[in-house]
Amino acid sequence: MDCRPVIVWDVDDVLNNLTYEWFKEYRTAHPEAVTYEQLSSNPPCAEFQMELSVYLSSLDDFRRRRLAGLEPEPEVLTWFRLHGYKFRHAAMTAVPAKFAPLSAEWVLRYFGLWLRSFHFVPSTRPGEEMIVYDASKADFMSKIGRVDYFIDDNEENISDAAAQGINAMLFPRPWNSSSRMSASEFLKQIQ
Repeated sequence: MDCRPVIVWDVDDVLNNLTYEWFKEYRTAHPEAVTYEQLSSNPPCAEFQMELSVYLSSLDDFRRRRLAGLEPEPEVLTWFRLHGYKFRHAAMTAVPAKFAPLSAEWVLRYFGLWLRSFHFVPSTRPGEEMIVYDASKADFMSKIGRVDYFIDDNEENISDAAAQGINAMLFPRPWNSSSRMSASEFLKQIQ
């Protein structure tokens, strides 16, 4: 029996830097926008005075065009190379169902040496019909068995998982006011 701790990793904005890359493209067309470091929410609709549906449509278009070429978060990939073998790993993302295959392919291309399972909780879009098995990532994790660590950039996901008794850790991003360390400092907590 493998006794290594199990880590469930969020994909977007933890294993990769999707919002930053989307934002760079967005800011090219909107130079008046705040800087990435000034983002205080995700989704950043308030900062851009943008309707959620417009933001999601823009993000989905970016995913469709650019996800395959997105580079992994360098500090995270370095951590996996140095410490990944000490743990068992799974990926968990909230992504529209039509982009789940792209996301899974991306995860396995860059992290397949360590990540052996990919899970998603569909992020629904207008006009999509999905069978709802789980309302959140925490709901899903509560059903799959042992999860020793859950790493996500979304404070609500972290709170939900912690309420289920999961050791949930908030990955540092500008919109996380309670996490002011660098990615490297954060990852040193898991060795």
